[in-house]
Amino acid sequence: MDYSKTAAAVLQGVGGEKNVSSLVHCATRLRFVIKDNALVDTAAVKAAPGVIATAEAGGQYQVVIGNEVPEVFAEIARISNLAGPASNENSASDGPKGNLLNRFIAMISAIFTPLLWALAGTGLLKAFLAAAVTFGWLDNTTSTFLILNALSDAFINFLPLALAITAAKYFNAAQFTSLAIAGALVYPSMVDLNGVPDLTFFGIPVTMVSYVSSVIPIIVIVWLQSHAERFLYAKLPAAIRRFVTPMLLVLILVPLTFLVIGPVSNLISGGLAGGIGWIFNVVPWLGGAIMGGLWQVFVIFGLHWGFVPLMTAELQTSGYIYLIAPLFAAVLAQAAAVTGVWVRTKDENLKSLAAPAALSGFLAGVTEPAIYGVNLPLKRPFVFGVVGGVLGGGLISAGGLAGNAFVLPSGLGIPALLGTGNLVLLFIGLAVAIIVPFLLTVIVGFKDPVVATAALALGTDLQVLSPLDGTAVPLTEVADAVFAAGTLGRGVAILPRVGAVYAPFDAEVVAAFPTGHAIGLRHADGAEALIHIGIDTVKLGGKHFSLKVEKGQRVVAGDLLVEFDISAITAAGYDVTTPVIITNPRKYPTIGSPASGPVAHGDPLFLAVAEELTLA
Repeated sequence: MDYSKTAAAVLQGVGGEKNVSSLVHCATRLRFVIKDNALVDTAAVKAAPGVIATAEAGGQYQVVIGNEVPEVFAEIARISNLAGPASNENSASDGPKGNLLNRFIAMISAIFTPLLWALAGTGLLKAFLAAAVTFGWLDNTTSTFLILNALSDAFINFLPLALAITAAKYFNAAQFTSLAIAGALVYPSMVDLNGVPDLTFFGIPVTMVSYVSSVIPIIVIVWLQSHAERFLYAKLPAAIRRFVTPMLLVLILVPLTFLVIGPVSNLISGGLAGGIGWIFNVVPWLGGAIMGGLWQVFVIFGLHWGFVPLMTAELQTSGYIYLIAPLFAAVLAQAAAVTGVWVRTKDENLKSLAAPAALSGFLAGVTEPAIYGVNLPLKRPFVFGVVGGVLGGGLISAGGLAGNAFVLPSGLGIPALLGTGNLVLLFIGLAVAIIVPFLLTVIVGFKDPVVATAALALGTDLQVLSPLDGTAVPLTEVADAVFAAGTLGRGVAILPRVGAVYAPFDAEVVAAFPTGHAIGLRHADGAEALIHIGIDTVKLGGKHFSLKVEKGQRVVAGDLLVEFDISAITAAGYDVTTPVIITNPRKYPTIGSPASGPVAHGDPLFLAVAEELTLA
């Protein structure tokens, strides 16, 4: 790929620099936020050399490049004022981002994505801890339990602090000022004031609510902070603005949160809780369906905390919590949906996120990793989870089920529902809540990050010829764990008897290391091969190697690429076994007919078998 040509063509295709609000990149894609979609010429973008596909998602215009996206990104930075150091993947933009739902999802995803692995990891720890207590392996009155519980609970307990950082990045606010504001919300003495009557601030009545684990208040306040900072920086003298601005923001915004934002959020939560509680008492199945369907929506907005006092009061007066029973359906339904994503997706990164998110949801009832990292960005799985929650929650509440303790709805918490109501309807409701979203996700599907952008035939099988005279051996016999495990790609190794490397197929030289120890080639159909002469021979610094080609040069099968001195390299203590591998296994996942024993250059070495992806 000629990066300069690709960068220029893509930038022109999206309407030029003036039509781009922001640009970032991920592992394979350029992600543009476009000002005017009418100025984008998608056909021209797709025609740019090296562009695989385009996609529009989450308010972004995405250009799929592949592994060389960092080079194209850097080239765009060189020829424009885009993609500079100020750009980051969590920045808001003034440009349009589609409808309100897309804009909301993009914001939530950007703010929560950096937290996902910590949420998933601590969620799993909490699941294992709950299992240990449930099965009697650990006494929850011991100091060991207290320490482990702190490890598993601390991150989500102080979630506003983490959100302050990511929200500040998204809204382009000062991160440590945001952190100072969030710290005030969860400061121990402030937490202790929750529920204390007759509080005032300079004579103004204050209704203190809990901000522990809250979401919406800190996001709102950081958004206000970002606007207030720009105003203050523009108005205050340069000599004092850097310390006066954070002082004023903390002094104004924290009391504003205590006086207005927190109480309003709590009022909304309380109103919703009271209304749904009334419905729940009059028509139990309807109350269960509403709670089962909307619980995870409430979680997104942080409104679920309004139900906690209601549940506590219900437990104190009756000894049972009827509102909590359908929440098991809501939680397990989202866990089932993310499990369906794990089963169906072809994207390895998505699989690696969906698996722990599913375990965290099923075992511990911690659904944030599933919701923010997988289901909500993909949209359909989240909706399927809501459907499962409605059906399962309705059935559970129709059976008169209730919790005999205040527990986190999860697979491990199910024993809290035993002993009340119709147990047959309980297990039917739980089964429906799990099976329905799982099947909908697997069968109906969603826009898979791999499948949706792989609207291309992945090439035809490619016969790779031996680039060396020598003896072919399985790659597993190479004395290097990375090559032997196939981490870099699949192929065959050759123990050379002649120090000359020839092109194994018609190709472009995409990597010609100055040390001469390795050559990267790309076939016109997209197959990418690496010929690595010896193990750790890069340490020779080019000594005993003579490179005959340069990067960008086109070669045909049989052209001389490198000459090297086998005797000298061996005498220097290096193994000359040479792996010949295909480095894009997603496109060529299988190696067929591998050669074994003596081979000469030009002999068939192995067949790189292509696989076609079809849109689901």
